[in-house]
Amino acid sequence: MAPEDAKGFEKIGFKMHPRVFAALGADLVTNDVVAVIELVKNSYDAFASNVWIRFKTHAKYGDYLEIEDDGLGMTRDIIRDVWCLVATPYREQNPFTYSGRKRRRVAGEKGLGRLSVARLGDRLHMVTQVPGEPCWEVRVNWNDIASGDDLGSCFANCRKYPDESPFKTSGTRLRIFGLRGKWDESRIGDLEDNMARLISPFAHVADFNISLSPLGAEPIQEVRIESPDFLGKPKYSIAGKVDEKGNIKATYKYTPIREGKPRTKELTYSWEQIYDTIQDRTRFPFSDKDIHSGPFSFEIRAWDIASEDTQEIADRFDFQKSKVRKAIRAHKGISVYRDGILVLPKSENARDWLGLDLRRVSKVGTRLSTSQVVGYVAISAEDNPDIGDTSDREHLAAGLAVAEFEELLKAIVALLENERDVDRLKADREKPLEDLFGQLSADKLVSDVTDLADEGADASDAVPVVRSYGAKLDAARKTIQERFVYYSRLATVGTIAQMLVHEIRNRTTAFGGFMTFIRGRFAPFKDKELAEEYKAAEESVHSLERLADTFAPLASRGFRRRNRHSVLEARIEACLSLEKGEIARKEIECRLPKGETHVAVDPGELDAILLNLITNAVFWLGQIQDRKRKMEFHIMRCAGGSRVRVWLHDNGPGLQEEDREKVLWAGFTRKPGGIGMGLTVASELVAEYGGKMTIGDGVLGGASFGFDVPVRKG
Repeated sequence: MAPEDAKGFEKIGFKMHPRVFAALGADLVTNDVVAVIELVKNSYDAFASNVWIRFKTHAKYGDYLEIEDDGLGMTRDIIRDVWCLVATPYREQNPFTYSGRKRRRVAGEKGLGRLSVARLGDRLHMVTQVPGEPCWEVRVNWNDIASGDDLGSCFANCRKYPDESPFKTSGTRLRIFGLRGKWDESRIGDLEDNMARLISPFAHVADFNISLSPLGAEPIQEVRIESPDFLGKPKYSIAGKVDEKGNIKATYKYTPIREGKPRTKELTYSWEQIYDTIQDRTRFPFSDKDIHSGPFSFEIRAWDIASEDTQEIADRFDFQKSKVRKAIRAHKGISVYRDGILVLPKSENARDWLGLDLRRVSKVGTRLSTSQVVGYVAISAEDNPDIGDTSDREHLAAGLAVAEFEELLKAIVALLENERDVDRLKADREKPLEDLFGQLSADKLVSDVTDLADEGADASDAVPVVRSYGAKLDAARKTIQERFVYYSRLATVGTIAQMLVHEIRNRTTAFGGFMTFIRGRFAPFKDKELAEEYKAAEESVHSLERLADTFAPLASRGFRRRNRHSVLEARIEACLSLEKGEIARKEIECRLPKGETHVAVDPGELDAILLNLITNAVFWLGQIQDRKRKMEFHIMRCAGGSRVRVWLHDNGPGLQEEDREKVLWAGFTRKPGGIGMGLTVASELVAEYGGKMTIGDGVLGGASFGFDVPVRKG
């Protein structure tokens, strides 16, 4: 028994059972493919130019895995002091590897290399050599170590290599025997696909090559792991940078594969605008001013993957059609690289780590699925220190910087989707009617699913195709509808309004009862802070009640339009009050008209029109940083005094010429995550009163929207 200290505490030392290698290897290295990737990353860290992955068979030991590189190798001291030290801080203390004047930022910092070896097999035979030094041999039997009682009695056996060195100058060769997993054709194919993604195109690493030899290849056939040419020439792409303030500057490119006119567009988007779109700001202390994720570069490529699209790619790039989708699937999703080396995703299960497929459900057809995109994001340890991956290397560690990073990436994807919509819809809107009706056929769906079956895909791979087909049917329906009917969304607005009014009033009734209880129990409030908080809460309840009153007319299907009237200036002021928080936060100067203009418009419908225009203006004003933000309302009589025209001007980025015609189309939006129905509904409400939504020339240098409504008679 150990002696006690002055306070009676006995010091009991920590111990670690030798099974820790097997346990950590199984828990922290999620699968065998990830384990091999970690070992190849070790070769990269050792400044190797070439890595050879070989599956072989030994007459005595059976099948084994060999990973050899021509890197810098290890000395005996490094083997003893670094390789044999679990969770060594060596890489954190030495983040760069040097070879002459060249240097590389190391990819591995958590010491997963030996844990990866322990996961893959029972025994390790390692040979390693530093230039000009002896060649060393290391042997480890993980089963013997696991059967021990104390790490103090567990050893790696090391000696000078008795045979001729297998290296020209230097390198490391691992041979892993007693493989725990079965490396069949499917798993080796998965390994090949993931290895092709290991090096980022941003890294410009021309001197790091990976070759793979599958099991049973006699003589040994080494296949250089490379990506197909067509993946470098996408139909749609967006590339650019995010600066240290979270502002996006990007270039979108549309490159038709067979026919059509290429298009390039410069895009900018501010962090303040992205902040506006964050649905749950309570998860982390997000700020519209400060950002912690740091600057990074990105490129996201996208394809249409219906049967005719894959045929286009096959014809253009002389590539087998049946392998087009497979090649995209092999690289699918958005991959994050730190200093040129893959951070995630490492396995198939983590390809949709950003949640693109779930997000797509709300807007199928417009939004891209993971299986349609190949994305590269380049971060660095220096610029993005707070973006870290979890120990299992399958996710990013939760935190404010990571949450900001994810919101930025979703916004970038949304920008790509918006521009892609423009290029896809342009052709659809000009199709003759017989072509539109021709889309209402199941032939293409049958063809696409048959192609997938022939390629050996599983049911999950057919889901995007079915969704895409459903989206095309929906798009055809919408286009036909637009061509024949000037449709109205009032029924939808009414349904939403009913839900809003019901839920708001249920909540305000409960809150109001609680507020009454607090006032009866504690009033008059002697505590100043409590009095202020109570007043703020009471005002919040009243604000919700006013919002319910605003939507109440739309929620009632029995009200009679034009029998009610509104005071235009009062409704403008009421709608601005609903946005007063955002207006104050963005420091927007608002100029309101004076007077009382009585119009024959239902207050709820007038508010719906005004709120759409106001919220759009407030959102886009978030993009300007170099001038005072302004918003002005103007009211003028027209049509001989029987009608009144309302203008809302702002000094934001304004409308691009190509968008002026489309901005009122259903589904068209430039706002990441937007639905594209706000201005459509507003314009239809105006039309219900015999008016028209008008797009002006931008009096203040930004956007100008106007609408006219009837003046109340008498």
